[in-house]
Amino acid sequence: MLPRCIRRWMLILPLLAATACTGPQMPDAHVPPFAKVPFEPFSREAVVAIALREWRLFGQNMADPAKDAMRTVKPEREQGLWQRVGEYWWLGMNAGSPESDWTGRHDAKGDVFPRDEDGNYAWSAAFVSYVMRIAGAGKRFPYSADHADYINAARRVSLGQTQRWLISAERVQDYAPLPGDLICFGRGSARGLRYEDLPTPATFTSHCDIVVDTATPGQIAVIGGNVEDSVTMTTVPVTADGRLATPDGTVLDKRFPWMAVLRLTGG
Repeated sequence: MLPRCIRRWMLILPLLAATACTGPQMPDAHVPPFAKVPFEPFSREAVVAIALREWRLFGQNMADPAKDAMRTVKPEREQGLWQRVGEYWWLGMNAGSPESDWTGRHDAKGDVFPRDEDGNYAWSAAFVSYVMRIAGAGKRFPYSADHADYINAARRVSLGQTQRWLISAERVQDYAPLPGDLICFGRGSARGLRYEDLPTPATFTSHCDIVVDTATPGQIAVIGGNVEDSVTMTTVPVTADGRLATPDGTVLDKRFPWMAVLRLTGG
């Protein structure tokens, strides 16, 4: 009888050869069957439950800019958590994406990047992509390392240019976000970008959070990744009818120059 090690390689080699002949990986090659099939239909409830699970995993951090300015520990770089950020990249991005090998503290080669360079490895869009992927969005969400990609995709849906995606961009003045929706704003040079400017010909710096609770009058709770270097919950003021502060003068919270709400059209 052949030694075990030889028998093992006789089984593995055909699999390696088959993989080599198939060419590039399918975009969902990293996705577990329960999310790829999916085992259950995509739903708002799943999006909220997964976002809340990840928030609890990171210690239920609540946004506090004053405390964040004094904090010396970056949760994304801590043991047990940098690996979780790595899972956001691995599962949230399409297979073969250059970012899919990153973690909360490592580049694609496994080298630790300096703390002051973490902005080059921002994972907030990877977090949203991970949540949507694991919730079973399948091929109906434009997974990306850049929020702008799915903001623009959602706007094309609302313009009637495509029906490919399960998100549609809505004006903050017209639509009160529901649990599972995304609320988005521009950052840096894109801070003044508005709904009417979408879609843009190029990407732009931005951020989106996932709405997880709308039960409290006057505010909603949202969860975002890479907020204070963690998965963080933020409370956002809303009008009496649940709409976000508008960019036309009725500003409820000047921290967020709201651009659009991405409404889930599926689930």
